[in-house]
Amino acid sequence: MCAVHVRHKPLTSLSKPRQLVLVVPALKSQVNLSRMVRLAGCAGITRIITSGPSKVDPKIARDGADHVTIEKRRSLVPVLKNLKQDGYRIVGLEQTDDSHLIYEYRYQAKTALLIGHERHGITDEELAVVDDCIEIPVYGMPFSYNVVTATTMGVYEYCRQFPK
Repeated sequence: MCAVHVRHKPLTSLSKPRQLVLVVPALKSQVNLSRMVRLAGCAGITRIITSGPSKVDPKIARDGADHVTIEKRRSLVPVLKNLKQDGYRIVGLEQTDDSHLIYEYRYQAKTALLIGHERHGITDEELAVVDDCIEIPVYGMPFSYNVVTATTMGVYEYCRQFPK
């Protein structure tokens, strides 16, 4: 049997909008934010909340820039507290002494995924608001994945658990 290559299949429809929000600190590289916008667009995520500069390169974000709302805030701690009051489970993507392995963790449908800074991770003030932390095992050097790669894995696992 020979497969036929299909460059762009029709989009997979969602029965309802995704309830996953990405919460992203001011990143060192705006390329990383642009890549996260593209990721969000592909995954059907419509909301990213960030602090700091939020310039998105449309060449990198592609069509995601047209479908994802980026909200800019001064500080993420009040945002996380508000999301928690709105019924979101706050999940930090971070290695901690009590973090869950990503492939063992059960997301709630209404989740805010807090991403750590490329160099410094999630701050202690942000960790104090987080309900759970998930980590991605690292089997070689360096000690952690690129921030967009890790975010992609976190988003993929959420989408795997809530496919439509």
